Amino acid sequence: MPKIFPDRCQNRAGSNVVVAAGPEAARIERKEHVMQYMLLVYWNEGEHKSATKEQKAETFAAYAAYTEALKKAGAFVAGSGLQDSSLATVVRASDDKPTVLNGPYIESKEQLGGYYIIETADLDSAIAWAARCPGAQRDTVEVRPLMVY
Repeated sequence: MPKIFPDRCQNRAGSNVVVAAGPEAARIERKEHVMQYMLLVYWNEGEHKSATKEQKAETFAAYAAYTEALKKAGAFVAGSGLQDSSLATVVRASDDKPTVLNGPYIESKEQLGGYYIIETADLDSAIAWAARCPGAQRDTVEVRPLMVY
């Protein structure tokens, strides 16, 4: 059977890859009565590509302010924007033979443009944070509870 996962990361030094598991992984201190949620921000890449410089600057400023509010409230765990879906690579490993496809997985009106991982007391609090997200004003924010192991 071919080896699907290499022993070492194939990314070059200086990449954004962080050790996520294994003996080097940092332990996450769990807070009492806190749930983690992922806020998935979907948007229309075509509209964002055609935005003016000023509109892009406004969008960036809105997300920076939102991220800062999450941090000040102690709800921020992680978050990032994603590069264009045309740069995505899809991997399927059926029958132990990996298949690699370039470009987005599906054609749709909205693409996953970024995410936040937040910690809140409950789903209602996560929904309240999602409603404040700049992405919820024009696009879509999906709230999903995380299964933290």
